[in-house]
Amino acid sequence: MSHAQKSRVAAGGKGAAKAKKAAGGKKSENDREDTLQAVILADSFETRFNPFTLERPRCLLPLANTPLIEYTLEFLAMAGVADIFIYCGAHTTAVQSYILSSKWHPSTSAASPFNTLEIVKTTARSVGDALRDLDSRDMITGDFLLVHGDLVSNLPIDEALRNHRDRRIKDKNAIMTMILRAGGLGEHRTKAKGVTPVFVVDPSKNRCVHYEEMHPLQAHKYVDLDEELLKDHKDIEVRTDLIDCGIDICTPDVLALWAESFDYEVPRRHFLHGVLKDYELNGKTIHTEIVDDRYAARVFNLQSYDSVSKDVLGRWTYPLVPDSNLVAGQSYKFERGSLYKENDVMLARTCKAGKKTVLGKGTSVGAGSVVSNSIIGRDCQIGKNVTIKDAYIWDNVSIGDGSNVERAIIANEAVIGKSCKIQPGALISYKVGISDNTEIKPNQRITRAKRKRDADSETEEEVPSDPSIVGPSGHGYEFRDAEEFSDDEEAAFHSSLIYSTQHLNLSNASISTLSSSLSADDEPTGPRSRLSSFTSLSDDGDNEGFHHDAVQGILDTLHEHGDFDSAKLEFMGLRLSNDATDHQIRRAIAVAFSKHISQLVDGEDQKTEASKAAASAFATSGAVQFLKNVALSTGTEEDAVDFLRCLQKDAVNRSSGPLVLAAVCQRLYEEEVVGEEAFLRWWEEAEGMGEDEDVEMMRVRGKTGVFVEWLKEAESESESGSDEESEEESEDE
Repeated sequence: MSHAQKSRVAAGGKGAAKAKKAAGGKKSENDREDTLQAVILADSFETRFNPFTLERPRCLLPLANTPLIEYTLEFLAMAGVADIFIYCGAHTTAVQSYILSSKWHPSTSAASPFNTLEIVKTTARSVGDALRDLDSRDMITGDFLLVHGDLVSNLPIDEALRNHRDRRIKDKNAIMTMILRAGGLGEHRTKAKGVTPVFVVDPSKNRCVHYEEMHPLQAHKYVDLDEELLKDHKDIEVRTDLIDCGIDICTPDVLALWAESFDYEVPRRHFLHGVLKDYELNGKTIHTEIVDDRYAARVFNLQSYDSVSKDVLGRWTYPLVPDSNLVAGQSYKFERGSLYKENDVMLARTCKAGKKTVLGKGTSVGAGSVVSNSIIGRDCQIGKNVTIKDAYIWDNVSIGDGSNVERAIIANEAVIGKSCKIQPGALISYKVGISDNTEIKPNQRITRAKRKRDADSETEEEVPSDPSIVGPSGHGYEFRDAEEFSDDEEAAFHSSLIYSTQHLNLSNASISTLSSSLSADDEPTGPRSRLSSFTSLSDDGDNEGFHHDAVQGILDTLHEHGDFDSAKLEFMGLRLSNDATDHQIRRAIAVAFSKHISQLVDGEDQKTEASKAAASAFATSGAVQFLKNVALSTGTEEDAVDFLRCLQKDAVNRSSGPLVLAAVCQRLYEEEVVGEEAFLRWWEEAEGMGEDEDVEMMRVRGKTGVFVEWLKEAESESESGSDEESEEESEDE
């Protein structure tokens, strides 16, 4: 967010609060209800970020070199919140120190947009304990937002808040509104992995009538809906495509319900499920606001940390991006090649740094080193011939010459020796030292944190370093928690940076769409649902029935200049009923767009230029979001390359194929549907086939060559510009 934007937010928030005080001294009852409050749960009450959270709270961990809680507070400032209560359990002192020294606390910063900001210390061991404690303190006076301290969102909540208050005026039993984000049909990277949240919604009232969570470790794979529920609601939607942002608009009645049941420990699996199940007893209703634009996601585990970081660098979270410089003293600039760089960064002339990379102030990268798709903090020393790929390096880290770091997290003040290999999934915690020529295995977690002598002791002691793990001169030991998964086996899905179920004996059975008491004893019949499949995403057959119907449905929308938001629902049902794979989804969408554009180019009555035909197709309402959310829902480079191959294969069958392919590729790039890395990889793989490449496939991509060469030149200029700038900085020094 720009400084001008921040000033406007600050003036609106604090100015309004001061005006209220000046007008009447003591707040009237209406003023108390109109004031929007917020509760931030700064303690996750979980161990998913161990070993890092042994020494620092999750809400202060860096995401794109900015503490997580900064994103949450920015969201609340944009939402017009006046009073904030931050609930802390572990590491309360660290959170309090950070907030008091930040721009947010009204007592220490005149620019704070908040009227009050209070740190509430609690001994709670769960979210339920915290909310029951909050109820007893009588601090909440009206509607309030309940969020976690790991929320990243640029979502405006005005409409959702207005709808919530309108419902509350008409019905005092409408106590809560959940803000959920549509995640598309595919495996969206910010969706919960392993666990599938299932929301059953009455669309006529935007009311959630049932909720449960499903994961591959459970015995059955059905959503159990009561027979009466189906009778009471004529229209229901079973939604497994929703991303739970953890944003709830609540009335004080919500806290009262938490206080009434000590069995409620977590917001969804316990509270939401329980309140909906006991509707006949409590009469309370919970509603939903489903959004399909803007951005909202929680950094609730290590996989979501990776996913949300990529979204921030991809600018999906704008204005919450590095170059908005959310924290005082930051100086990030967004440069060509998707490089975010602060002042005083030193890059050797022969190093390569770019492609969605962040470099913090005071960091140096040595000769011959390559840094890509990575976030590096401040004052880091990267040696010569180091390779860092898809990694997260926090502040004051030293990495020796010749080392390789791939898809790992290395925390503050860690020292990695020369010629080390840090394998994917490794977590290196604070001040850990790794000796030269040491290999850290995949998913290994290493820490230097003190440990309690025994379960009943409060005394902590140093743990000796393990040379077999960190090398002869290293510092640290492998972190293991014997009780980590004892209470909740599904936590296995959240314990590592890389999502994997290979170590689990999982059933291939699907999650059935509906199962009521009427059919509880029946064996499921019909096609297998793809929503619960965590097995291979490869194409398991042509599935021509799905392909024909899907292509025709998309073509109809394009021909009629319809709305893809509506077409997406039909597409979803078609996919589920035919058990279509992600590849089959991409193939159908590629063929439909290619065919429609070809028909415009080759029109009998009136021919259209390929570039104009492609622009027309992409201008169809919701088309670009449909491509992003459905065709390329995972956001991975592999899937983007697969989509380009599908376009290329279909273009072979079109008389205007070369023109159409070139026009579509350019439009995909301009609309930021497919990134330059995917285009270059697709092209290089095709070129690498040499004589083995099909003649027609080679011919049809011929006219796209000009566009690809332009991308290569732009990338080359970006790297050259970075080198020249580094040289100039060195000369200035």
